[in-house]
Amino acid sequence: MRWGRTKIRRNVPSEHLNVIRNISLISLRHAVIVAEVLNFRQAATVLGTTQSSVSARIKGLEDALGVMLFERRHRGVRLTNAGRCFVAEVSTGIAKIDHAVRTVGALMDGAEGHLSIGLYSPISTGFLADLRRKFRTNYPMIRQSVLEGNESEIIALVREGTLDMAFILGAVNSPDCHSRELWSEPVMVVLPTDHPLAEQEIITWIELADETFLVRHGGAGPKIFEHVVRRISERKRSSRIHRCNVARDTLMAMVAAGEGITLVSKAATYTPFPGVVFRTIVDEPEEAHFNVIWSPHNRNPALLHMLNLATK
Repeated sequence: MRWGRTKIRRNVPSEHLNVIRNISLISLRHAVIVAEVLNFRQAATVLGTTQSSVSARIKGLEDALGVMLFERRHRGVRLTNAGRCFVAEVSTGIAKIDHAVRTVGALMDGAEGHLSIGLYSPISTGFLADLRRKFRTNYPMIRQSVLEGNESEIIALVREGTLDMAFILGAVNSPDCHSRELWSEPVMVVLPTDHPLAEQEIITWIELADETFLVRHGGAGPKIFEHVVRRISERKRSSRIHRCNVARDTLMAMVAAGEGITLVSKAATYTPFPGVVFRTIVDEPEEAHFNVIWSPHNRNPALLHMLNLATK
């Protein structure tokens, strides 16, 4: 702060600093309004004050500047050349101040701003897609940015403040963050269309026990890996799992090509993918549970708006 004041004194003559100290923003606003209506009485009406107060403000401003801004006339006032230049500059400055005040106010109440979201996998339909659309409708001036990654990556970004929130498959083990379950969906198996089981509407885990499962390294892959291992071991079989460092669409293409099968939640079935079918696992006792996670230290008002909207 000391450096800032020193810099101003070095670049601005001391007499100008004295003038600046003696001028109030209220007086500047009065000058702008008087310049618009060219009448002290009408300006007083616009400003919600008295004519004598406006006249005193303008006189004090002229005295501080050492320049006459307005020529007093019988039926009003007229800008001098100096007044015309001064008011033009002041009007620009006041407009910028007003914009800054409105902007910071909108940011503080969450009407404008930015919300960064972490996802475990692409979401085009279902609860989360509907939630994001509803948020855009309710808060059109808040920009949403989305980052997809594996669970550990996006939780770390939430903890460090890079992400405001993240949507995670399954329970969240992060004691320094808050979390809340938002929704759940049935678990579905994805098969190539020419698979022998594809003709069945419902399938059991024992029928899947000898299949090769394709699981991504990222996204929900680690949770799916654990789930498959648990279910197959419950049937006294050894699981066959191929972990792939690919995106979701590539994984689905691999299933369509007959390289294996995979698991998805119900929302993924709403987007058709050529060469695959989605089937219910009739003896699957659990649904896929989805949680939102956020840092208790995050003060972004847009985060609170999203959380409130998600739990309505």
